[in-house]
Amino acid sequence: MVGSTAFATLFLCTVSMRAEERSGITSPKEALGFNIGDDYHVANYTQLEAYWKQLAAESDRMKLISIGNTSEGRPQYMAIISSPENLKNLDRYRAISQKLSLAKDLSDAEAHELAKEGKAVVWIDGGLHASETVGSQQIMELVYELNSRTDDETLRFLRDEIILCVAANPDGQELVANWYMREPVPEKRKADGYGMGVPRLWNKYAGHDNNRDFFMSNLAETTNINKQLFRVWYPQIMYNHHQTGPAGTVIFVPPFRDPFNYHFDPLVPIGIQAVGTAIHMRFLEEGKPGSTMRSGATYSTWYNGGLRTVTYFHNQIGILTEIIGSPTPWQLPLVAAKQLPNSDLPAPVKPQLWHYRQSIDYEMTANRAILDYASRNREKLLYDIYQMGHNSIERGEQDTWTVSPQRVAAIETAAEAERKAQAPKPAADGPNANAGVSPKLYDTVLHDPTRRDPRVYVLPANQPDFPTATKFVNTLLKNGITVLQATSDFTVDSKSYPAGSYVVKTDQAFRPHILDMFEPQDHPNDFRYPGGPPIPPYDVTGYTLAMQMGVKYDRFYSAVDGPFQVIVTELASPLPGKISGEKGKVVGYLVSHEYNDAVILTNRLLKAGCEVSWLEKPAAGLSAGAIWVPATVKSRTILSSAVQQLGINAIAMGKTPDGPSLKLKTVRIGLIEQYGGLMPSGWTRWLLEQYEFPFDVVYPQTLDAGHLRDRFDVLILADGAIQKQQREDTLLRPDTQPKPEEIPVEFRPWLGRITEKTTLPQLQQFAESGGTILTIGSSTTLAELLHLPVHNALTELRQGKEEALPREKFYIPGSLLRAQVDTMTPLGYGMPSSTDVFFDHSPSFRLAPDAEQRHVRAVSWYQGTNLLESGWAWGQQYLDGTAAIVEASVGKGRVILFGPEIAFRGQPHGTFKFLFNGILAGTAEPSSTDSVEKKPHRREGKRT
Repeated sequence: MVGSTAFATLFLCTVSMRAEERSGITSPKEALGFNIGDDYHVANYTQLEAYWKQLAAESDRMKLISIGNTSEGRPQYMAIISSPENLKNLDRYRAISQKLSLAKDLSDAEAHELAKEGKAVVWIDGGLHASETVGSQQIMELVYELNSRTDDETLRFLRDEIILCVAANPDGQELVANWYMREPVPEKRKADGYGMGVPRLWNKYAGHDNNRDFFMSNLAETTNINKQLFRVWYPQIMYNHHQTGPAGTVIFVPPFRDPFNYHFDPLVPIGIQAVGTAIHMRFLEEGKPGSTMRSGATYSTWYNGGLRTVTYFHNQIGILTEIIGSPTPWQLPLVAAKQLPNSDLPAPVKPQLWHYRQSIDYEMTANRAILDYASRNREKLLYDIYQMGHNSIERGEQDTWTVSPQRVAAIETAAEAERKAQAPKPAADGPNANAGVSPKLYDTVLHDPTRRDPRVYVLPANQPDFPTATKFVNTLLKNGITVLQATSDFTVDSKSYPAGSYVVKTDQAFRPHILDMFEPQDHPNDFRYPGGPPIPPYDVTGYTLAMQMGVKYDRFYSAVDGPFQVIVTELASPLPGKISGEKGKVVGYLVSHEYNDAVILTNRLLKAGCEVSWLEKPAAGLSAGAIWVPATVKSRTILSSAVQQLGINAIAMGKTPDGPSLKLKTVRIGLIEQYGGLMPSGWTRWLLEQYEFPFDVVYPQTLDAGHLRDRFDVLILADGAIQKQQREDTLLRPDTQPKPEEIPVEFRPWLGRITEKTTLPQLQQFAESGGTILTIGSSTTLAELLHLPVHNALTELRQGKEEALPREKFYIPGSLLRAQVDTMTPLGYGMPSSTDVFFDHSPSFRLAPDAEQRHVRAVSWYQGTNLLESGWAWGQQYLDGTAAIVEASVGKGRVILFGPEIAFRGQPHGTFKFLFNGILAGTAEPSSTDSVEKKPHRREGKRT
């Protein structure tokens, strides 16, 4: 147990250790005015940057580089640390790491020789989640120790390794540290809970979700990090620091619990277990109890989007730890159950007053355990990453099968059918003789030739929204995937593809990532016991990116060759679009509504004062909702530029299309936010910026002041903006807010909560006077508050009371489901009739019998009992016949209910149009593009 005596011993060891430091190396105390880990002190990023620059100037062990700028424009620094001799040959060692990781055109013998010559590359970061301040501080201490210490172990690390130390979230570190340190009296500084009490998200757009972006790479910081991990340095081990540790323990360290993802190499989970075990052992050797593993927390290796998890799909050993700690001392609680040792918590820790420096010391132990492992296993790590890459290449060149729960269930079904069809047989002799099923099912069912893994994916250039397919390809490129592009037309299995089509072959080292982005995830049913509650996953369970983005692609199960060239640029550019059609007098242009980027063109035209309409009937081979742009000098210039830049096609028309239309107008958008930041709102802000929508961020005090129609046409309430609570008058999360006098004046207008008593009447008046309210996820509870004829479909009667379905009956923790869409209504323009939607504990709706009379209708709905496309869906039959998206007239305006997460983390491009259509339809007016008498247009759209 660590008590005051043990802590004093640790302090003396620290003092003794620093007696071995090099002269001429500035200490943190000299640079910052305090030691790293001093209570009530946190260094901001400005201080980190200055200190690292000073160390780089003083030490011959360190090279400092910027890996790119952050979302707020700061340089993001990485310290490259090794021996002076290694730094002189840095390019050579980087090239070795790259060759071994990619494993291309290498023999085993050549790989062994390179592994002998190379240096282990180890990535250690800190501060990704800025409110978890131990991470951002420990990386500063580590860089100092590696530059200053002269003990034999440190010198061995420097000799055998190249260590990459990265500040993972500079913007957040600056915000959180400055906020905490604003109180001049140290003892009055408060950590203020999970978010450190900051007034806004500590990543400009994503907050905590910055660790959910790594397969997508939307954020600047993610893109910077992915480049170093998968296109520059290819580390064999990466260590991602987090907090906080599970209650009653000090730190969570791998191994992780099941399930692990079925796509990555089996050497990955074994490597994680080996490194994690080394960390636990070092804690025990140093008398640092309280480390837990596996069942000690919910972390698994299933999800691809985290910083440490994305590395698994690139054959790297990704380590996550979660430690307790705060700059303000706090009491480590006594959790009785955590005082009984077990295999996942071998050494319980004594409850005590916990100091910041104790956390830093634990982190240094973990860092040094990893560096020690990498040093002692340098050659093995280098060869193993080659071996995994080589395995992936081989698997992509031959028939292979990924075994998943569905395939195992198929064996069991086939075995049961076989047993019923055969006469009973006498028991066989030998151990376990009757333990299994017929071995032939291994080949006929588990390795069914029709269920083998694809070897090649082709994304045709003539699909409806090829620019979005290009954005998908760019996520692959950012993750180090080799992508080919056709230089001319080609044919595969009698199907023709045009020049410009993308080709992704799986015979490459990062094959697991490719499969994970194209193929459905099949998460097992994971329950505490049969019939019991589900075990929550680490994150979402179904996220297949190609499906989320609505990309069209074909699978091929044998080699495909053709006129292909490797995309060598960092990002692919969409093929320039074309303007076809009329060559003579042109009166206007038609653009398909199926392009997501057509909304960028629309916003540019509206900003310039050009006329834009949506045609209500199909025209010129385009589906309903086609975008009509009358020809003017200004509109021609904007459209011609967009066609080239965005890769969208247009049709020049010599005659104005007949029929009714909706004339668009510039929309005044209010995006609702809250003090402390709301991540779904932050992502929506990111999305609106990407697609060039003008908008204002709106806080509850502005809503409560009323007169909203004077300022806005559309209000957006993202998921979480409204969450109905079982308590009076508060609709938002029940977390507390600071008192106005406790925060700077500039942030006081951000305070407040949406309430039923004050805010709801203003929202209702806004809609009744002609405004449009777009609600997503939990915010759709606004329908109930406005007494719309819409009811929660996911309930049941229990003892005469309507209650939510229990998790034992219905549980979908983030998966892709199939939904139907009415494509003839403005909300559905440009959408396919059936689409994948992201469902994450989402609401679903049933319409009351009088819904049609009250102009309330379903725009998208679930049909059938087998809706799951990717992930885990327990009880999905409850969704059959329910509505996913509902449009309701309220007075002169509308309220739209988006049950699914149509903009989740900036990923589901396939459903972005629902949001875009809802915004632009907010000010659209019925019109006509011909001389036919105008028809009245019902804002709620046509009923199918």
